[in-house]
Amino acid sequence: MKIGVLTSGGDAPGMNAAIRAIVRKALYHDCKVYGIKRGYSGLIKGEIVPMNSRTVGDILQRGGTILKSARCPEFKTEEGRMKAKEQMDKMGLTGLIVLGGDGSFMGAQKLNELGYKTIGIPATIDNDIGCTDYSIGFDTAVNTVLDAVNKIRDTASSHNRVYVIEVMGKNAGFIAVGAALAGGAEAVLVPEIPHNMDDVCKQINKNLKRGKNHSIIIVAEGLMGDPLFNEQCCGFGIAKYIEEKTGADTRVTVLGHIQRGGTPTFFDRKIATLMGAKAVDLILSGQSAKMVGYVDNKIAVYDMEEAIRTKKTISMEELELANIMSNI
Repeated sequence: MKIGVLTSGGDAPGMNAAIRAIVRKALYHDCKVYGIKRGYSGLIKGEIVPMNSRTVGDILQRGGTILKSARCPEFKTEEGRMKAKEQMDKMGLTGLIVLGGDGSFMGAQKLNELGYKTIGIPATIDNDIGCTDYSIGFDTAVNTVLDAVNKIRDTASSHNRVYVIEVMGKNAGFIAVGAALAGGAEAVLVPEIPHNMDDVCKQINKNLKRGKNHSIIIVAEGLMGDPLFNEQCCGFGIAKYIEEKTGADTRVTVLGHIQRGGTPTFFDRKIATLMGAKAVDLILSGQSAKMVGYVDNKIAVYDMEEAIRTKKTISMEELELANIMSNI
């Protein structure tokens, strides 16, 4: 059997660990493996290369993806998918493992409808894919944010400042809530929950009166475009509002794409390896249109359609606890 593997959408730390597991598990079962460069764009253009054990040597600890990634509007068209089909037939690929988010999985579904075995592996720092507790890259991204929070808190304390830290996550607040809970932020603003900025300012003033001379406010980037916030819908707008209402010296740090890079943590390497190996097992057993998840500390398998359809939400208990821990 010939199996293809591609990474699509945003890169996530741990993707390389999953690629390594896929290649070596497939080789163990005497299968041929082909890497597809630049996601669906590379599939359409025929950027398909054979992979072996040495191809994936020394990549376990590397962030990003050795297969590269790209957005591909052309694949959303029937003409684009026919070009991809032509390339898969040319190489004799009967199975494809896709690492990415729900958009990547939708592409895999289209190929399944054309008769190819497809398996999805959730890989996105946003952690917003249904049917899995964790997606590859999330743990590393949160730890990157925590490292920044720790350093920013040092200077915030030295200068008696409020720091607004804007984190990634697209339209989900998983990174923000996780970092706020583990980093001791005084407030966390996420797209899923409406917030009253006056309440945030009151809490900052309360903290100042009881001798807490600095505050960390973590803001999810998904607030941008939220009509509830209007001009206060990003880190800079929120910082300006806080400074005007409280008089506190306020600064902004937008962490940006630093959250995507870096050496993957133990946890991301572990689940990436487990997911990659399971994906190969599924294809070899004749299954298709499945997603490999990690639920209740073990590997789980779901229909890809269910994973795409399921709406994953942040933990309200964790959000409440984060607020309690930092404001008592």
